[in-house]
Amino acid sequence: MSIPMPTGDQYRLIVESSPNMIWRAGTDSLCNYFNATWLKFTGRTLEQENGNGWAEGVHPEDFDRCLAIYLENFEARRAFEMEYRLRRQDGEWRWINDIGVPFFDDSGDFAGFIGSCMDVTDRVEGNLLREMAQIDGLTRVFNRQHFENLARIEFHRSERYASPLCLFMVDIDGFKRINDTYGHQAGDDVLRAIARLFRANVRDLDLVGRYGGDEFILLLPNTARPEAEALGFRLQEKTGELKFHFPRQGSAEHDMVSVSISLGLAERTTQASLQDLAAEADRRLYEAKEVRRG
Repeated sequence: MSIPMPTGDQYRLIVESSPNMIWRAGTDSLCNYFNATWLKFTGRTLEQENGNGWAEGVHPEDFDRCLAIYLENFEARRAFEMEYRLRRQDGEWRWINDIGVPFFDDSGDFAGFIGSCMDVTDRVEGNLLREMAQIDGLTRVFNRQHFENLARIEFHRSERYASPLCLFMVDIDGFKRINDTYGHQAGDDVLRAIARLFRANVRDLDLVGRYGGDEFILLLPNTARPEAEALGFRLQEKTGELKFHFPRQGSAEHDMVSVSISLGLAERTTQASLQDLAAEADRRLYEAKEVRRG
């Protein structure tokens, strides 16, 4: 049995009554149609939204990224998906998932883009809240609580399968002096740089966390002491290669500043818990710092 295809009027009815927000752009990349769902969401008229008018409702922090994605993919005639905040008619910013695809006329010629949008605020905000609960806002590595939750799982897995496991406690040498001399913004820059260096030099399965202040903690599953020691030396070496240019407080002069780190390494052997392993690494760290002080 053949199924009759919708007519042009039926297509329009389907698009107009769609629960999704639908838009269309011509070959000049300017929008020339928004369905009733979109207009109801924004509280604006078709005339106001046409052309680039729709972009007036995009959040200022998302505008450049949103426009760049749209224009880059439009020029390439390539489908895209992006998320940005759009102002609803009541003034509230809502996260929108926008999927745009090129369309072609009956002759196969490019005719523009058509897009479909959904309000995904609940999902996005849920992800943001979960990230806030797990990630240190400054350094973008795991916060202490989430690190410990994940590390506990790895510790028990190591016990169960008798696999090697190592843990580093890491401290930035002379960090207080950096804060006192160049200000807390300089200290924040150092913390972020160290965190990036750690993430770039460990495996995906390794865990990196901020333990507090200028202390970091690294857990290395399936890693024996010799491998961990080699990583420790590499991290110290690469940290020493970092160079910072900081203005002195109350002065126009800048200093080039280098930093170093001390590490305390512990390998899981007979420790009864993750806390015991961290305590041993902390003792090793204290010993390493004493040696550095001479």
